[in-house]
Amino acid sequence: MDAKTVSPLVDCLQYANWSPAVFAQMRAGGVHAVHATIAYHENFRETVANIIGWNRHFERHSDLIFPGRAGNDIERAMREGRTAIFFGLQNPSPIEDDIGLIEICHTLGVRFMQLSYNNQSLLATGCYEGDDPGITRFGRQAIAEMNRVGMVIDMSHSAERSTLEAIELSARPIAITHANPHWWYPVLRNKSDAVLKALTQSGGMLGLSLYPHHMKDGSNCTLESFCAMVADTASRYGVEHVGIGSDLCQDQPDSVVTWMRNGRWSKTLDYGEGSASAAGFPRQPAWFASNADLGNLRGGLQKAGFSEQEVGDILGGNWLRFYNASFGPMS
Repeated sequence: MDAKTVSPLVDCLQYANWSPAVFAQMRAGGVHAVHATIAYHENFRETVANIIGWNRHFERHSDLIFPGRAGNDIERAMREGRTAIFFGLQNPSPIEDDIGLIEICHTLGVRFMQLSYNNQSLLATGCYEGDDPGITRFGRQAIAEMNRVGMVIDMSHSAERSTLEAIELSARPIAITHANPHWWYPVLRNKSDAVLKALTQSGGMLGLSLYPHHMKDGSNCTLESFCAMVADTASRYGVEHVGIGSDLCQDQPDSVVTWMRNGRWSKTLDYGEGSASAAGFPRQPAWFASNADLGNLRGGLQKAGFSEQEVGDILGGNWLRFYNASFGPMS
């Protein structure tokens, strides 16, 4: 392991249009691990089909990627110069109404599951609903089962009360894998100070998002502005609880946004971001256009005042510790 890979580079949320070109850019950017979304609104069988597709990627591009199952797979990726891919669900639709499917999904490699996307689910409330009754009866059971098997509860798209209740109910620290502080940029998808305090005080992790709809000044957000926000976030909640979850949708066609926002539940366009301007994917800032650019954050964080150790922790060390503690059965 050379000096440049003393600490890992981990992106804890992407939904790229996966291809050999994207995998090659991961390697060009020195990305050691990616939490990859494998389902939005798919049911269980459709999610299995997506896993089959990933297995083909792993077979055909084994020189670049391999399936991640445990935290030490990040260290393996560092040694071997490859990228470990960890599966996650952005909606609990793959478990349908069957709690037994949580363990099956974990066995198939799923390590993260959001309790809701933007809408009400069987488990919790999404951030675009007008009312948030909190975690449901099924949701309480699902949290306990996720804790038992080692699947991380992710509340990135969930509403305030549901998120606070999930933090309180979970016996293990949870994650918000891709969102920013509401005080930096006040949109519904970003998280309140109350949520971030509860999250971090309970040992949870926040993955800061590089998706333009979540950043102040959108596509024109500068590296300096983003890294200043990271510094402020770390000073408020502790640098040990901060990581990156870019929400990068690299090379996805705009038509995919309709599936992400609408699924099968709506016959009309409902983008969930508050305006028609959310139609289609926003332009990424020039300093983070693809996986090859993730390392640009290193210099920006150093200029923002972080030590070399802190930069390494934010860019992957914190996620490595969290993965090591989270993916196995509860002791």
